[in-house]
Amino acid sequence: MSALKRIREEQNLTQEELAEKSGLSVRTIQRVEAGTEPKGYTLKTLTATLNISEKDLSDADNFSSEAEIIIESGEPGLQTEKVETFNSTIIKIINLSSLPFAWFPVVNFLPPLLLMIFTKEKTLIVKQIISLQIFLAVICPIIFLIIAFLKLGSGSVMLTMCGLTLTNVFIILRNTYEIDRKQKLRYCLNFNII
Repeated sequence: MSALKRIREEQNLTQEELAEKSGLSVRTIQRVEAGTEPKGYTLKTLTATLNISEKDLSDADNFSSEAEIIIESGEPGLQTEKVETFNSTIIKIINLSSLPFAWFPVVNFLPPLLLMIFTKEKTLIVKQIISLQIFLAVICPIIFLIIAFLKLGSGSVMLTMCGLTLTNVFIILRNTYEIDRKQKLRYCLNFNII
């Protein structure tokens, strides 16, 4: 549910009542509730009318579980944007493809990267999955080498290797669970490497 729809319903307003109260068209209200990010005049009008902050209107979900649509508007202050298709089955397969190589982090990002290329599933969430695996492919060997150079014994090296592998497996499985439940990742980076 979009932030605007939630706030509108909390204030017991219909789309028509909000449009009349704000001076915006019903279609503009519908577009914002469908996922178009309000900008400029539309944003200021909605926040003033609903007596909320601009932050309250920001919507955390950038994904749609329906078909891919393009929202266009000729009205001032409404941003034109493309809402990405969210195909959870393909995204879960891409995420789980790292499991066979979880024990060998240097190549664990290759299966999801190849699947992304072949399926042409280049959504933000897929890029975050691959970026996380690339990050782990860099960090895990560094941690392993530090433990090996400290010469703490073969037991600590083996324990570190098992710990890093189990951590990667946990991250992959937990992200798959969150993709299924909330259509987002539980563990991700704040940036994309690809």
